[in-house]
Amino acid sequence: MEILAVGVIVILLFTYLGAFSFNTFVQDNKVVFSKLKEDDYDFYVNSKYGDKVDPNARYESRVKNAVIALILTTLVVLTMVKGLNLAIKIVIIFVVTYFVFKNDYSTLKKYYKQHLHDINLKLPYYLKSLEILIQHYTVPVAITRSLETAPEMFKPGLRDLIAAIDSGDSSIEPYMAFARRYPVRDSMRMMRLLYRLGLGDQENKQEQLVMFSRTVSTLQNKAREQKYKERLEKMENKTMQMLMVTGGGILLLLLFSMMQMMSI
Repeated sequence: MEILAVGVIVILLFTYLGAFSFNTFVQDNKVVFSKLKEDDYDFYVNSKYGDKVDPNARYESRVKNAVIALILTTLVVLTMVKGLNLAIKIVIIFVVTYFVFKNDYSTLKKYYKQHLHDINLKLPYYLKSLEILIQHYTVPVAITRSLETAPEMFKPGLRDLIAAIDSGDSSIEPYMAFARRYPVRDSMRMMRLLYRLGLGDQENKQEQLVMFSRTVSTLQNKAREQKYKERLEKMENKTMQMLMVTGGGILLLLLFSMMQMMSI
């Protein structure tokens, strides 16, 4: 314990005096640490935080935390853990350091999957409100007017879409960029339909709008089915948990009663 305390104090002292800096260490070995970076890490960071957070700075913080975990875990394992051979101690140090390093990536990935699930459920209802606006306005104007009432998760993508359209980009790329930002079921197809609807003349607009409306209604039905399915699964899980708890309680009572009878 004394050795561990001395080690921590020495590290803090060196850091305070500037003899050792975790930030400098990470920067000096930036090329080495970059090889450990996941290919989709920047994508997950941008998906959650947008432009508010720099993926490179966040990754450097990850590396710094992993280095600190490596040093502290090494001190703890080598000074406090007794009765284990060196190989097992090295494995423990590696596992703890790996967990600290991967924790941020795993959290972002889990958030992204949950985020996609929410998008899948909410996108059809947003498109339905957009469909109503398109009946009275052009597609670009309808998208702009939908921004205020759109779900919060779609607003960054809608702002970029509106900015691209206002800048004079009349290609399909702004619509595809929105679909890639929210890559869920049928998002690509829906944005293509929306783009074509914006290009159509008044004679074909009604026909294209009917096609768009049917597709949106289909997506809404799928979203409702998904909600009902998840709600049913949740109820079934709660029922199973209740049955297991009840059954376990009854078994414990029976076991307790048998033990009392045997003691008599």
